Amino acid sequence: MAVKVYIVYYSMYGHVEKLAEEIQKGAASVEGVEAKLWQVPETLPEEVLGKMSAPPKSDVPVITPNELPEADGLIFGFPTRFGMMAAQFKAFLDATGGLWRTQQLAGKPAGIFCSTGSQGGGQETTALTAITQLVHHGMIFVPIGYSFGAGMFEMEKLKGGSPYGAGTYAGDGSRQPSELELEQAFHQGKYIAAITKKLKSPN
Repeated sequence: MAVKVYIVYYSMYGHVEKLAEEIQKGAASVEGVEAKLWQVPETLPEEVLGKMSAPPKSDVPVITPNELPEADGLIFGFPTRFGMMAAQFKAFLDATGGLWRTQQLAGKPAGIFCSTGSQGGGQETTALTAITQLVHHGMIFVPIGYSFGAGMFEMEKLKGGSPYGAGTYAGDGSRQPSELELEQAFHQGKYIAAITKKLKSPN
């Protein structure tokens, strides 16, 4: 039976979605792993999204809280809002009370990735503050640490991400994830998928 890794994200302008796609590729590169992309529901009305110049959502399926327990491992992604996860993703997690009550996510490995508007915009605090959600569900937070190698020490090029997980800088929205940021995202997916596989293994 395949090991299931769900990459669950919210993306308003597409930056987080691009990271999610690479994370899926990385996770799927691990033999025996089935990696699937999911979006969380949008909470803003179309009129507001239009005024914010947000592009239409992709055709990635929208997940419900009750589908989370199907996964053996989870990787959550979101843009930051004042150094914390966007309200859309928080609203989704707020709807997981039933899963919390029965601890259906307890023991599942989980990772975090994000997008921020600037270098001081929350690449670490967004992940750090999100860990509380995992803790209450009894999930096992899996950071990437410095397992990405030399890419973690890049000083000449602008690069998002941290030991907590992959990341990108959106700037005013025109900047797209760099090749190095996408490579780090791929690494995160592969890294967490491999750990998920080990945890599920009967050996």
